[in-house]
Amino acid sequence: MSDPILFTVDDGLARLTLNRPASLNAFDADLAVAWRDATAEAVGRADVRAIMVDAAGRSFCAGGDVLAMASGMGGGQDITDLAHVINEGILSLTQSAIPVVAAAHGTTAGGGLGILMCSDYAVVGGRSKIGSLYANIGLTPDLSVSAQLARAIGERRALQLVLQDRLLTAAEAVEWGLVAEAVTAEDAEAEADAVRERAEQIARFWLAGAAGAYGQAKRLVRSQPSRAFAEQLAEEARSIGAAFDTPDAKARVAGFAAASKKSTR
Repeated sequence: MSDPILFTVDDGLARLTLNRPASLNAFDADLAVAWRDATAEAVGRADVRAIMVDAAGRSFCAGGDVLAMASGMGGGQDITDLAHVINEGILSLTQSAIPVVAAAHGTTAGGGLGILMCSDYAVVGGRSKIGSLYANIGLTPDLSVSAQLARAIGERRALQLVLQDRLLTAAEAVEWGLVAEAVTAEDAEAEADAVRERAEQIARFWLAGAAGAYGQAKRLVRSQPSRAFAEQLAEEARSIGAAFDTPDAKARVAGFAAASKKSTR
């Protein structure tokens, strides 16, 4: 039996691959636990400075495994307990000071939308479709969808998505600000590869630069809703001072100053 998540670390990049392709990477109990554990390991390792979330097969994530719900769940409390496990992984990523990129090819629906929004930068394919679809089976949003969707695209658009049987096209998802960019290729398989390749390019860009500063910038933006305006200003001031004292920032500031002096001669 294949591992429900493939986890690797390579030169600072942790890669988490949802690996239930036959079920469109829908979450069952095994994937939920693997997701929680892999995200905790990724954000807890000192050698990880960027994270990439992608998926095996033809789609990113179809949310919860409806077939497993129908056959193996005893009742609503089981669903609630499963959501809590997955939420632990969502919190690990969103509360970390490590930038996260998602490679979300194919279809993303239901709770998969919440997994997508755990990323700080999302790449999809030109053929991708993204939506809520919870109400199609009489359920309500979970896995951070109600918490993050309106912040990402605005309340009115969020309501349009959760109150309709609608899948956004890739172009619409980019236009709405739900994802950062879409890439295309000659067929679906090549497009999935292109999405993964572009997402890794984004992660490698962070790693080649001031990865720590990118991570702290992500943390400031993500954590802002929990603070009053004055508190956020104070946190920004504290954070930039702490960043200035890092060896990376000292070297970069000195290099910038030297280059500026040279250009004015």
